[in-house]
Amino acid sequence: MPWKKGCFLRNKVLLLILAGFMGGVLFILLSHKGIKATSTPKFCETCHVHPHVFSSWKQSGHYLTSSGVRVGCVDCHLPPEGQGYLTEKIRLGAKDIWGYLVKDSADFNWEARRTVEVAQKFTYQESCVKCHENLYPLTLTKEGQDAHLYYDRKKDELLCLNCHIDVGHYDPNRKHAKNTGFGSQGEVNQQIYTEAAKVNKLETFTETIPNTVISIKMVAVPGGTFTLGSPDNEQMRQKDEGPSKEVTVSSFFMAETEVTWDQYLAFYKATAKEGRSTDTEGARTMASVDAISGPTPPYGQPDQNWGMGSRPAITMTFHAAETFCKWLSQETGKTYRLPTEAEWEYAARGGTKSPYFFEGNPKDFSEKGFFGKIFSKKNENISKFVVFKGNSLGKTQNPDKVEANPLGLKNMLGNAAEYCSDWYSADAYSQLSNGSKDPKGPVSGEERVVRGGNFKSNASEVRCASRDYTQTEAWLKTDPQMPKSIWWLSDCNHISFRVICEFNEKTGNNN
Repeated sequence: MPWKKGCFLRNKVLLLILAGFMGGVLFILLSHKGIKATSTPKFCETCHVHPHVFSSWKQSGHYLTSSGVRVGCVDCHLPPEGQGYLTEKIRLGAKDIWGYLVKDSADFNWEARRTVEVAQKFTYQESCVKCHENLYPLTLTKEGQDAHLYYDRKKDELLCLNCHIDVGHYDPNRKHAKNTGFGSQGEVNQQIYTEAAKVNKLETFTETIPNTVISIKMVAVPGGTFTLGSPDNEQMRQKDEGPSKEVTVSSFFMAETEVTWDQYLAFYKATAKEGRSTDTEGARTMASVDAISGPTPPYGQPDQNWGMGSRPAITMTFHAAETFCKWLSQETGKTYRLPTEAEWEYAARGGTKSPYFFEGNPKDFSEKGFFGKIFSKKNENISKFVVFKGNSLGKTQNPDKVEANPLGLKNMLGNAAEYCSDWYSADAYSQLSNGSKDPKGPVSGEERVVRGGNFKSNASEVRCASRDYTQTEAWLKTDPQMPKSIWWLSDCNHISFRVICEFNEKTGNNN
């Protein structure tokens, strides 16, 4: 009996071990089956109710492939198995379920989410590399080879998404090809101006550009003294905004709005005949002749398909902005140029000394989180004057969306950032003396000053004193041309510019 009892116990233990093993195998098999079942496009479609997601996927190069291999949702939106696949599946699955239960898809701005900044949070570089091991297939074009060679040298800085953001979800509005029809218009039934405006005194006037139907409202800005930069106690102040200095600027005229697409296209068309069809990108220089060479045709749609007309012209380089000013000066007989940093801030403030030219503090307008929204003071005053992250819907807006500042200038803060003529330096103000007149910043540098913030900026970045600068290399990361364009930015859709016209205080004119 003792032997039989021991044998029975041993057998029972073995049976338990076997049952546990079989149960574990069954659990793994069922789990694996469950993982596969919840990783199909059909399953994804039950939760994801984006208005475009599945229709655009079925029109994409990942769905309609030449080899017949179809790429599903998880192939891009989860990392490869063995590289955090299950962990990310659980994390994103929980997030998707939460969104499905408590959020309304109609409230999302899906267009604003179809950007590299957002898309990289939901796609994985490792997945791209896993499928596309050979970057130089036999069918790759010369332009594609150049782009992939550039990627090989910049792997630590670039993502596949930078160039191929629409490969998974087709967007008919984004075409990666030279836009040879850009700027073309039908017959215009408007009066063509024959002469520029006459200016005899410091008074707001409307500039009329000869041989075009385009005009620009130029606001008179009387000169004066003001404090450049922000005080030490200003909310959300950055170090490069000080030390603040008292400076004086001379009188000038400033455009009421940022240069519009209508105005920029007049320049584009007027300079088209100067060798654009034969000149190559990067080889064009400002020759010592009267004619001014204008921009070459851009790749894709530089307006991002947000619309042209009176919206600010965007995606052009600093060189393009300066060339526009030279053309405008030549056509009108006046001196047009980009504003200095001091002129820009003086005009933006419009005689005020607070963070904005309207009532309110940066923290009042900033995102506050869940509890902040409940207990913090609510102040929507900023939306009346500024197109920024909180109200832009992810793109530029027409100038009429906001009210003007005390001088009558619109969009000085927000909408599109604006070039200034100064070279950027973090300690530029420390080099200034109190009482300086018409300061122009450092005599040299690597990047130019950018002011005003843009439609993607938070409240702190659209203060009157907030400073920024160009990012030449980053803004041209994915330009498919070799050499890079001197006219168009491939990776910056938030920059524009505003012109000023000099005023001769001694003679009282600029003609």
